[in-house]
Amino acid sequence: LLGELAPGDGRVLELPAGLAGDAESPADEPFEEAARRELVEETGWDAKTMERLTSGPPSAGVTSEVVTVFRARGLSRVGAGGGVAGEAITVHEIPLATAEEFLREREAGGALVDPKVWAGLWFALRP
Repeated sequence: LLGELAPGDGRVLELPAGLAGDAESPADEPFEEAARRELVEETGWDAKTMERLTSGPPSAGVTSEVVTVFRARGLSRVGAGGGVAGEAITVHEIPLATAEEFLREREAGGALVDPKVWAGLWFALRP
């Protein structure tokens, strides 16, 4: 599941993402719960399990942000997705076997692909 946003003048393909403890959730929200909440809000899919894969800084020296990556398993549709008010997310449901081809085609068409999508694809292709 990929989301596509239009910040500025371009399209960006990214994984479902967000902040733990944002305006819609408690300040001490566990990362796993935040990941599940964002998955539902942005894609309309919920997961039976969320497996923490890794975490680290996406841009050390520029920001203090730390990204934690989860693998969602046992997906079921629970809503429309598209994000919360003010977000305009287009959800793409891409079979894993054709994900790289899809991403390359989107890049060739001028879309930007968040590097975390490529990292997520790497994880997804492992057991």
